[in-house]
Amino acid sequence: MAPTVSSDPVFTNGDREILFQVASDSIRYGLDHDCPLPINPLDYPDRFGDPQATFVTLHRDNELRGCIGTLEPRDPLVTSIAVNAFQAAFRDPRFTPVQYSELDRISLDISVLSKPEALAFRNQEDLLGLLQPGRDGLILEEKALRGTFLPSVWKSIDDPLQFLQQLKRKTGLSTEYWSDTIRIYRYTTETFSQSGLTP
Repeated sequence: MAPTVSSDPVFTNGDREILFQVASDSIRYGLDHDCPLPINPLDYPDRFGDPQATFVTLHRDNELRGCIGTLEPRDPLVTSIAVNAFQAAFRDPRFTPVQYSELDRISLDISVLSKPEALAFRNQEDLLGLLQPGRDGLILEEKALRGTFLPSVWKSIDDPLQFLQQLKRKTGLSTEYWSDTIRIYRYTTETFSQSGLTP
């Protein structure tokens, strides 16, 4: 199985603690108010006010419980974390909303994305040769369809062909689909994990 390799660390342990607290607080706030924790980026270190693309992933007893994120850096980092934590807990259409009774069984993964890089390739075989298992997150675009896999997906799909095929399926295409208009973008993440929500 391919190891997952994040980009070079940018965030200190103190930074991570703050972001985990924001994510946890947003989920608890969402249980009572059905909306994300209100955030004023000026209350946080300056770097948390920079626009950043993020994903927040929830697990319960080591099983996926929700995952929502953004691929473009639209909101300040701290706002993005608060919104995506709420969305992952209560708006992921694959799951029922998180309940109070689950909080002590839920763990968090926070992923901060690099700027996506467009890949140049002639065909599928050429593309497969460019992929870096364990490191690359991929965005697939075909006409109006768009899907992504975070680098963490390599933990469960370590073969590049299968990785691409399952990304096609997630995007709404058949696993054997190919056309000259497919666009692929690569990105990395700095991902950090916490077992259990911060009190």
